[in-house]
Amino acid sequence: MDEQPFLALIQEHQGIIHKICRLYRDGKEDREDLFQEITYQLWKSFPSFKGEAKISTWMYRIGLNTAIASFRKKKLDVEYQPVLPDLPDHEVNEEYEIRQERLFAALKQLNESEKAIITLYLDELSYRQIAEIIGINENNVGVKLNRIKFKIQKLIIA
Repeated sequence: MDEQPFLALIQEHQGIIHKICRLYRDGKEDREDLFQEITYQLWKSFPSFKGEAKISTWMYRIGLNTAIASFRKKKLDVEYQPVLPDLPDHEVNEEYEIRQERLFAALKQLNESEKAIITLYLDELSYRQIAEIIGINENNVGVKLNRIKFKIQKLIIA
């Protein structure tokens, strides 16, 4: 198999993998390990990708399943580290950074399925795409998102 198209895909969509790693792992090394594991699982699955779904949908499905499965296997001790490895630097004001860290701290308190749903929602996927990735119907996505948003509000205010 030619690895250049795969490497280009990873380069173009690495933000998806970084988001998943940040939500499911706290330590830098754990996030790097998960990034590698997700990339490996994507590599293994790449030949069978038929293009029936969007590439981002496929990547989210593999990434979230890998994160959840490896999280269950390891049952890691979690220590919150707010810095994500290898993200491109960009200028952000201090208030934005504080708000973002509060949001990620709240997101880390959600259960695995809630994290997956809200991650996809925050990445502006449609209810239909979220339903396809998670394996539930669109109406259920809406109900779950409303509950998750309310839970996040309570966590941020607390």
